[in-house]
Amino acid sequence: MSTLTALARAEAVAAGRAQRITTVRHLHVADRPLVLIPLGMAGEANAPLAALVGDAAGEPRLLVVRQPRNRDQRFGFAAALAEVVLPYLESFRGVAEPVTVNRGREVRYRYADAPQVLVPNPAGIGFVRMFGRSTRFRRTDGDYPVRPNVPLLGRWLTFLADRAEHPGSGMLLAMTDALGLHWATGQSALEDAHLAALMAWIDPQEGLTGADAATVAEDPLRWPPAGPVTDPTFDNEILTPAMAAYEEAAASGDEVRRGRAAGVLEEAVRSQLTPTWELMWRGVALLRELPVGSRVAGRWAEDRDVFSTFALYVDGGGHPQPRRDGAVNAAHRLHRLERALQSYAVQRAYDDPLVMADHRLTGEAFVGEVTLADPHRIDDSGKRRVLRPRIQVTTEDVVLVPVGAVLHSPGRPGQRARVVFVTPDPATGRTDVVLELSGGLGRSLSPAPGSVPEVGDRLCYTTLSDSFVPPGEFPSRDETPWTHGGPPKAYEEPAEPSVADAGEEWA
Repeated sequence: MSTLTALARAEAVAAGRAQRITTVRHLHVADRPLVLIPLGMAGEANAPLAALVGDAAGEPRLLVVRQPRNRDQRFGFAAALAEVVLPYLESFRGVAEPVTVNRGREVRYRYADAPQVLVPNPAGIGFVRMFGRSTRFRRTDGDYPVRPNVPLLGRWLTFLADRAEHPGSGMLLAMTDALGLHWATGQSALEDAHLAALMAWIDPQEGLTGADAATVAEDPLRWPPAGPVTDPTFDNEILTPAMAAYEEAAASGDEVRRGRAAGVLEEAVRSQLTPTWELMWRGVALLRELPVGSRVAGRWAEDRDVFSTFALYVDGGGHPQPRRDGAVNAAHRLHRLERALQSYAVQRAYDDPLVMADHRLTGEAFVGEVTLADPHRIDDSGKRRVLRPRIQVTTEDVVLVPVGAVLHSPGRPGQRARVVFVTPDPATGRTDVVLELSGGLGRSLSPAPGSVPEVGDRLCYTTLSDSFVPPGEFPSRDETPWTHGGPPKAYEEPAEPSVADAGEEWA
């Protein structure tokens, strides 16, 4: 937790309401997201009990497994879920747009939009991951066959769960994480994982403080848990008797009695999911009210690229994702995630003064006013004369950057500023920083209009850079020792579904 977030939590307690910790929204909110609220049976690893799913607030679809321990009913649930999710994914594949690459020498195409799936909390993402793993290798023939849409659903759910690990991605989001990225409450981070309590602090009922509203929200009778685990009291007093009644009715052979028992069970499950459904769409509305950050569109374009690539891979008959990455692929994946995390942190700081303020406290950035400027300065110390303007920035922030460090300004992308002098004044508490500018000045020995800051401009300079960094180099697979996933290839795990996969336990 950063210093400013800790301060915002203290202010939330004093004000009785959650406090904004960003000035803009740092994630994409789709025009038509798919809300998925999964519910699993307690004591059964990833055995689905129900789901409430839909892409419109007024049109939820309830899917219920009346006996989660029954294999056929579990995969019937998977097939029913696929009937909702797969058409939703397919609906984004109608329009493609050209994208130039290699400096305009080539053109590729990607879909103009991409799906966005919203779950209540990080445990919901875990459920999606496990559910995808449990279904993507299932066979459509032989022993225990499933419908063809079940393994396809598993591959797409695995894709979404993998993408959720990518920093800044918006394809699979937990609502608690999305809200917690923009608001700080007066409760602990663990309590923020309770969607109803988190929403109570952000948008409390009339006449209640955030703390009072959160206390009400913690009552499981009024606001059941957002899943995927049900409340134990509900399990013991309502769910178990309803399941037992359904089993007895099904065994009796009386279809009227069976239908009545099924209706009672479904209504009991619906009562647990509907409050969370309402909270999810309230959360979507709150996020849409925030102004969007300027770099969010770029990250969503990356999501659209990845979605387009995977869709083509699936269409081409590509294999299901392996159960686990080999050492080589794991190293590449870790490297990509680390680069993405660093880039995401820089982009958030560039988009948001409140996020940048944390870096100002740590000395990675400072904000000041330009007090001197020499826009026409020429450096003739090298083989040729080059334009190297200098400016002096006076700041009240603590400046910890050393002489020679290269800084960047969020408002002037592509321009670098090298620190020439740092002169603190203990009497006034101010520091004068002389910077030498390069890049983004034009092609002549005279600066382009507006390329050099003028006296009186207020600017932010930071060591954080959003410039392109080439990916790391890794040895080829043939050059990798067998202990780390290289030859011999006899040890490779087959990607095709096998007969043994059909008998694998659900988890």
